[in-house]
Amino acid sequence: QVQLVESGGKLVQAGDSLRLSCAASGRSLRDYQVAWYRQTREKDREFVAGITRHDTNIEYADSVRGRFTISRDNAEKTVYLQLNNLKSEDSATYYCAARRTAFFASVALTPETYHYWGQGTQVTVSS
Repeated sequence: QVQLVESGGKLVQAGDSLRLSCAASGRSLRDYQVAWYRQTREKDREFVAGITRHDTNIEYADSVRGRFTISRDNAEKTVYLQLNNLKSEDSATYYCAARRTAFFASVALTPETYHYWGQGTQVTVSS
């Protein structure tokens, strides 16, 4: 029902900031819960951050809490992930995922519950 495209990943230095974008093609994400995951060759896909409809619930992984921020634009066609104070262990391919939910649904942490995925964007942090 929705196509997602991530962008914004690049090579940066430790301590730098990035903003990743997850753009919905041709439709709004107003009825969808959206999450960011990341994956490396050494680790399985892991939950990073998630946001519910109407921003009623936001969840972060312990490793990024206080440094990363997830948000929606006013038209709810794009979801962002602001990455501040980047560390080398943040290097990964970052994926955007979405699932249609009731308005009251809390953030889901299980990737199997997300039916729509983007192709990923690479973030590499040196040092």
